[in-house]
Amino acid sequence: MTFPENTKTFAGRPVVELESGEPLPPVQGPVAWRFGFWEEDFGTDYGPCQAYNEALDELLDGIDTEAVHALVLGSWGYAAFADAPIVKLCDVAHRLPNLEALFLGDIEAEECEISWIRQGDLTPLLEAYPKLRVLRVRGADGLALRPTRHANLRELAFESGGLPADVVRGVLGSDFPALEHLEFWLGVANYGGDVTVRDLEPLLNNNPFPALRRLGLCNSEIAERIAAALAGAPVVGRLTELDLSMGVLDDAGAEALLTGQPLTHLRRLSLRHNFLSPEFAARIAAELPGVDVDVEEQQEETQWGRYTAISE
Repeated sequence: MTFPENTKTFAGRPVVELESGEPLPPVQGPVAWRFGFWEEDFGTDYGPCQAYNEALDELLDGIDTEAVHALVLGSWGYAAFADAPIVKLCDVAHRLPNLEALFLGDIEAEECEISWIRQGDLTPLLEAYPKLRVLRVRGADGLALRPTRHANLRELAFESGGLPADVVRGVLGSDFPALEHLEFWLGVANYGGDVTVRDLEPLLNNNPFPALRRLGLCNSEIAERIAAALAGAPVVGRLTELDLSMGVLDDAGAEALLTGQPLTHLRRLSLRHNFLSPEFAARIAAELPGVDVDVEEQQEETQWGRYTAISE
């Protein structure tokens, strides 16, 4: 699985492209504005892309920034060599006073592989945008998050081919009283994904987020162990949606999940893009008749083993 094109919707809104120096185009209803700037600069010393920062300034000078409620940022130069514009976003926070939703890294595979995308410490970003309700981040090279508090954040998602355990610990050590949706693409060890079930235990057993209803533990090479832990995890009883898609779950792992605590209270269970047999996939759907069970795109193990949907 790759990202062949940019996202078309974000935070429940259609995405509309912005051009530097141009006014906001006329639209009907709420939209998410998108801005990207790709520059093939292979001589950089790994830092902010100055040309991108200048282009973003030019863009903000030409639009009504108070009308921007949702923002999708694509490439910031060449994202494998240029740091994510977190510092720049903090510097211009006063110009985006109504920003509620941010996607940092809507980057196609042709522009930069997901595990090459350079991120940074997200903590100042959350501090700079107190109205933020949705934050989605793609890429995990250099990604960090220190324990923090944010009163309004409702959706937090990390798309990665390998998520550092320190990021998970930072999230689970934070105070997000409004958080309803949490999504981790855990990835693989070869690309920095060193999260263990023990790292997830504060979430599974104690759940520091009282409003949490939708949980994704996706794209994981330890999906079997996660499924076994979820079978008895108290957090499951409070969820309406559970997403274990894009991993390496087989019939044995799904059996552990299915024979654990009841799952009939869920509205949706996604096991999409795993390694279930057709017979077991049909059994899960039959045993959870009131649940929207997604078992599409099941994979077949090769002679080299099973692989997550996203790695490099």
